[in-house]
Amino acid sequence: MRRLTLLTLLVISAAPLGAQLPAPNAAGVSAGHMHMMVRDPAAHKKIWVDVLGAEVVKAGSLELLKLPGIFLILGKGEPAEGSEGSSLDHFAFRAKDLAATSAKLKAAGIPLTRDDAMEVVAIFPDKVKVEFYAGPTLTVPLEHFHAHFYVTDPDALRAWYVQHFGAAMPTPTNANAAGVPGIVFSFRKTAEKQAATKGRSLDHIGFEVKGLEAFCKKLAAEGVTFEIPFRDVPAIGLKIAFLIDPAGTRIELTEGLAGR
Repeated sequence: MRRLTLLTLLVISAAPLGAQLPAPNAAGVSAGHMHMMVRDPAAHKKIWVDVLGAEVVKAGSLELLKLPGIFLILGKGEPAEGSEGSSLDHFAFRAKDLAATSAKLKAAGIPLTRDDAMEVVAIFPDKVKVEFYAGPTLTVPLEHFHAHFYVTDPDALRAWYVQHFGAAMPTPTNANAAGVPGIVFSFRKTAEKQAATKGRSLDHIGFEVKGLEAFCKKLAAEGVTFEIPFRDVPAIGLKIAFLIDPAGTRIELTEGLAGR
């Protein structure tokens, strides 16, 4: 992750200074949400709201935690395992004051496996791995940054996201990165295939899509199969669909989060 160039970070991960989601790319895709299935959602919510400043908002009957560039959703469940060991190892934020963020996490009893001037790695309850990077030029305290995939064939997975989600191609100086507005994708090669995310504490990653029904038809025409096909869910004010990427990462597509 530290090999990302400044230009790549600015182009791929740039989000507005407010808390809403960034404008989509040409394919209609932007960062959306991270969905965790955890034993005690209230304990996780307390960390995100009281320690890290997330705002609680509603999408119909659904509660979301809003931070600049991303929403977090907490469902109650019995996860089989944490995020490490799955295809989606962790997600990350940039912090304007990383030292202060580290101090707050430690005061809240969150274990840190790395804690230095550039990077903090925290293990939230249910073994959800979250990274924080120094972002001293930010105008907000915390901003969503990247998702890190651990896969046996990074090139193939990167190409899949480029083809189907319009992800930005890697730069000549950084063949490891791709992404859509609001989120950098980083890829680490593993010797063995990692577990699928479904049923783990970091259950799936969400993307907000403008024109979701047409986008799903496009994906289907390209040979992508759906776990749950496109549907409108008035109870939460969202249109949704679910699919699995080639590495086993569960993906939710939404339309309706933008602007909340």
